[in-house]
Order: sequence, then structure tokens, then C-alpha cells
Amino acid sequence: MRDTLVLTVLATDRTGLVESLAAKIAGAGGNWEESRMARLAGQFAGILLVTCDPAKSDEVAAAVRALDAHGLQVTVRRAPAAAPVAGARIRLELTGNDRPGIVRDVSRILAELGINVEELESQVGSAPMSGEPLFTARAKLLVPAMVTIAELRARLEALAGELMVDVAAAEK
Repeated sequence: MRDTLVLTVLATDRTGLVESLAAKIAGAGGNWEESRMARLAGQFAGILLVTCDPAKSDEVAAAVRALDAHGLQVTVRRAPAAAPVAGARIRLELTGNDRPGIVRDVSRILAELGINVEELESQVGSAPMSGEPLFTARAKLLVPAMVTIAELRARLEALAGELMVDVAAAEK
């Protein structure tokens, strides 16, 4: 059995950050398995999953934490083996005029229904015709068996009418 480590990373963006992180992980005996990383407002931020032999966990953690001296803040958390979770996995897409509170309002509905947000990606760009700020989001959700896709769609569509947000939910 292998240990699973979840790392979060944050630094002022610059060339070579991913390479230095990857070199430390591999050099200490870790295996980079999964990640999500992005440049946001000049900052480089990411989360990644690393596995290693249990005897190497402390070494991998120490190696990546040493990057702090080079301006890369790394947090390491050991993760227990994930238990299988029941429910339907769906993809949610939102598009609409940007305004404060869209994520709060949508996530409130999801929480009320017991829906888990597994991934969320959002951005604000320019609407094609008007150039007005346009909010878009994509999420992967885990919907418990007691919640129907129709119920989720109805709740979000009611909110979408209020917020002028288009919602498309489809089984993944």
C-alpha cells in the first residue's frame, strides 16, 4: 500500500516552478499522479496528489517544504484511502452576466440539496456582442441518490431566472 499526499502550492508566477516541484517530488521517491494548477493574477496556485512508499512520506514532505526558501509555499496533508461514494456524477455549466454572489447563491442550493462540489472552474470574460463582463463556470458534482437531476435542474433554473444565469446540467 502507498501513502497519498495532497499538496497545495502557491508562489509568485515565474518560469520553472513546476519543474522544481516535480524534481523535488521525484528526487525524494514520490510519484506525481494528479494535479490542477493555474496562474491567477500573477500568482501560481495548484493542488496535486502525490503517492509514495510509506517509508518515503516524510522525505517527500520535507523535500517539497524546502522549496519555501525559494518562494514556493507548499502545504502537505496525508490523505486516508478514499472510500467509494454513492451518487450520480454530473457536469454543471453556468453562463451569465457577472455580478457578485453568483457562486454563493449556486453553492447554497447545492449544499441545501446535499450535493458535493468535486471540481469547480470559473472565470470572467467579455460577452461576445456587448463586451459586458460574462461569468462562466464548470463544475463536477456528486449528487446523492435521493436528489433527482430534475429537482436539481428546477432549483437552479429558478435561480437562473433570478440571476439571469443559464444553467445546463447533464449526467457525466
